[in-house]
Amino acid sequence: MAEFRKAFVTGWPVNHSRSPIIHRYWLEQHGLLDSGDYVKHPCQPDELEGFVTSIGSNGFVGGNVTVPHKEAVFAFVKNPQPAAEALGAINTIWMEEGELQGTNTDGYGFLANLDDRHPNWDSADNRTKAALVLGAGGASRAVIYALLERGFSKVVIANRTLTRAQQLVERFGPRCEAMAISEVSADTCAPSLIVNTTSIGMNDGESPLDLSGFAADTIVHDIVYTPLMTPLLKQAESLGMPAIDGLGMLLHQAVLGFEKWFGVRPQVDDALRQLILDDLGETT
Repeated sequence: MAEFRKAFVTGWPVNHSRSPIIHRYWLEQHGLLDSGDYVKHPCQPDELEGFVTSIGSNGFVGGNVTVPHKEAVFAFVKNPQPAAEALGAINTIWMEEGELQGTNTDGYGFLANLDDRHPNWDSADNRTKAALVLGAGGASRAVIYALLERGFSKVVIANRTLTRAQQLVERFGPRCEAMAISEVSADTCAPSLIVNTTSIGMNDGESPLDLSGFAADTIVHDIVYTPLMTPLLKQAESLGMPAIDGLGMLLHQAVLGFEKWFGVRPQVDDALRQLILDDLGETT
């Protein structure tokens, strides 16, 4: 009889997570529901070390880590993979040869979503132009790292507080440039890609940037997926720009963890996307 393998998502709180829907879909798709499961495991900060360091003996083979634990878990992983090392944050952990391993799949999910939704977005011509990243929080770090890894010659980091953007320039090096969002316009920046990593547009109906004047072929990607079509994406569509929502990033970032825990590399398909859209109450 096959070993029963159980994975988790942990955070505080964790009720909002849709990861169980994603992973149980794949477990069913690959005929693994009898030998595997994926559950929510809320964990207060003072319980985190004890929980994480007992993986392998506490009934779990690994799992996902969400806020506020992504940076704290880093301290418990002896040899974090390059993406996690670069970001100082971990969202996926598993056991390998008796040691806790960890990585960060956010950058992978970001790139895979764009590859899927807008093939050739990273053409040689586009990579020679700037990519504009709005925001300087934790999510922006994964996006900046991924864009540099994909070979973009310049990444402009625009934030309301300029000093926070400058700190990321110091972290990621000379291909990055800092700018205040208030200074961004088609005259000051001509990117091939605009990525919103801020929370602006989630609940307030605002947009972090006016897209008027930017080239019509500028790709606009918002990593927010609630709502699916943010004010920024709605304006992009109205101007004829390619508009990419953030749901695919959520789905694709889950692929690598599932493979580590259950031994099968799953695929992100339209049925899974629709399953999450239904759960979000979104119409397409």
